[in-house]
Amino acid sequence: TVMAGEAAVMIHRTMRSGFKVAYQGHVVVLGDVNPGAEIVASGCVVVWGRLRGTVHAGAEGDESAVICALDLSPMQLRIASKVATSPQENTKPQPEIASIAEGQIIAEPWQNQ
Repeated sequence: TVMAGEAAVMIHRTMRSGFKVAYQGHVVVLGDVNPGAEIVASGCVVVWGRLRGTVHAGAEGDESAVICALDLSPMQLRIASKVATSPQENTKPQPEIASIAEGQIIAEPWQNQ
């Protein structure tokens, strides 16, 4: 069975400071998102790298949107109307997924979701 996918844009490079992407759909980045870079997506955001910039998923109010990264330590993270900043922890980077649960953004280890 072949299932239809959803619209997404793939960025195959590291996003440096000043680089901004706004997309009506999902955004996938193969590379890092450095501080000063920004992603705004109406859908989900997946970063196959370090997410240290600013990211807004579900920008049109979709509270089911998620943000995933191999190293989730953004300057600011938004899902729909909720906003969170990364706690300053010196923990070992691990893949994480951020979503809205009980009205707030939570980040959990990115395993078999």
